[in-house]
Amino acid sequence: MTFLLQSTLSRLKEKVRTIPDFPEKGVLYRDITPLIGDGQFFRLVMTIFLERYQRRKIDKIAAIDARGFIFAGALAHILGIGLIPIRKKGKLPFQTFESEYASEYGVNTLTIHRDAVERGEQVLILDDVLATGGTAEAAAKLVERCGGTLVELGFLIELRELKGKERLRRYPIYSILQFP
Repeated sequence: MTFLLQSTLSRLKEKVRTIPDFPEKGVLYRDITPLIGDGQFFRLVMTIFLERYQRRKIDKIAAIDARGFIFAGALAHILGIGLIPIRKKGKLPFQTFESEYASEYGVNTLTIHRDAVERGEQVLILDDVLATGGTAEAAAKLVERCGGTLVELGFLIELRELKGKERLRRYPIYSILQFP
């Protein structure tokens, strides 16, 4: 890794605020709002994602509810490709597939419209944070159930101590920033 890249990543990390005991005691919450609230840093994040994905064969980008919408929507716009919302149960109006998963906060269900992906389409999934991997795994299963091929799971942040990458080892994974 070049010095310039290391310096850039260090600057990005400094914009992520750490909040202890949120949303519950014992959790170190990584708050991305200072980073995305600064246009220069948000643009830098999107440039890093663009550099990684602009030459790849990607038909659509799937966004995980809710902060994944921030990055996936911006990148889909830049690349001129479709955006697929993967939402919590009860939020999508048409026929859906569902995938239940356990997160660090409890059991939840994600949904995707049944017609969101055409068979064989190459789909990138983006989200803000990779923690335990439960949410990302549920999203990947939904894309596959629709007939799509997963290009990669991309994240702004990976929380290494929660071992989500190990849980998702069958999928290609990329994260811009890593925290212990």
